[in-house]
Amino acid sequence: MPASNHYDIVVVGGGIQGVAVAQAAVARGYTVLLLEKTALAAGTSSRSSKLIHGGLRYLEHGQFKLVYESLRERSDWLRLAPSLVKLSRFYIPVYQNTTRSALTIRAGLSLYALLAGGGAFARFRVVPRAEWGRLDGLTTHGLKQVFQYWDAQTDDRLLTQALMYSAQSLGAELRCPAEFVHAILTPGGCEIDYAEEGATHHCTAAVLVNAAGPWVNSVTRRIEPCPPEYPVDLVQGSHLVLEGELERGCYYLESPVDRRAVFVLPWYQQILLGTTETVFKGVPEESAPLVSEEAYLLDCFHHYFPSRPVEIKEKFSGLRVLPAMQGIAFRRSREIHLQCDTQPKPRVVSLYGGKLTVSRATAQKVLRTIAPTLPERTPKADISKLKLD
Repeated sequence: MPASNHYDIVVVGGGIQGVAVAQAAVARGYTVLLLEKTALAAGTSSRSSKLIHGGLRYLEHGQFKLVYESLRERSDWLRLAPSLVKLSRFYIPVYQNTTRSALTIRAGLSLYALLAGGGAFARFRVVPRAEWGRLDGLTTHGLKQVFQYWDAQTDDRLLTQALMYSAQSLGAELRCPAEFVHAILTPGGCEIDYAEEGATHHCTAAVLVNAAGPWVNSVTRRIEPCPPEYPVDLVQGSHLVLEGELERGCYYLESPVDRRAVFVLPWYQQILLGTTETVFKGVPEESAPLVSEEAYLLDCFHHYFPSRPVEIKEKFSGLRVLPAMQGIAFRRSREIHLQCDTQPKPRVVSLYGGKLTVSRATAQKVLRTIAPTLPERTPKADISKLKLD
């Protein structure tokens, strides 16, 4: 245990969202403890599509603010973590039976470039027909046009770890593995118990930030009095890692089954194929690709790359926390929701949703929300200038 067991902020959850909050908070001078029950990035933060991107498909659903914010954050990630976040070429093929016309794709990419603020890597181009035969075996049957634009890839686990190392270098404390057990809200903040190395430890905090991802409501139920929960569904995104390499870049494809976006991506000299969106009703620890999801992804891959052999090397699933509602999962909002126990001085803030790309911006929103509760501190660093490698 540290010399003092009181913190300004205790964060529950060592995924990208919780780690980003820890880094932003300690940079502002707050004392911070982060509790993670298994390992950093053990959940969704190591089971994503590994993209730092604006979210081109969100334009179709009118989520312009999210795309704008994501593109700004993409720029920051590229600047702050150049060895972990790298630009990649993305290809969008348009076929005779593609739902979205070439004109629609061009309009979307034009808006994407505008929201990105211009620059060489905001531009897109039409790929000449002479290059089609060099697109990693992409079928040219019925192919009408191919667009190429830029987005970025990362190793989500390494990125989360790098962000935590940055937070620790500024003085944040990490307890891992350490499981949050219970909290009692008091007039002065929170009394918190957590388990580590077979023993129960106690600390206090002005604010508890619940960034437990798929376990967010499970953590909420361990707090007395219990703060209000936000109704959510867990939506499973499954991926397959295939034998083989992609030399040209990444492919943004339209599933022939339901017209959803599916990515085919280079990943450590292999191919990453994903993702699905299936409402998940089980225990988060048991999330795993369904046979139907595997078939869905392989059907898509065979449809666009019929000449390529397929050998599955790995498979994994991550869980998104999305608003509970009827209807198709991929049309739900990706905006974050911050649920507080009380206003204007919350003692507990639970973070629902969130995207890898905008995790740093989300952390700033969390800090703005809890600022009225916290004491004045002298900032230690400006995270907009803190390199992660």
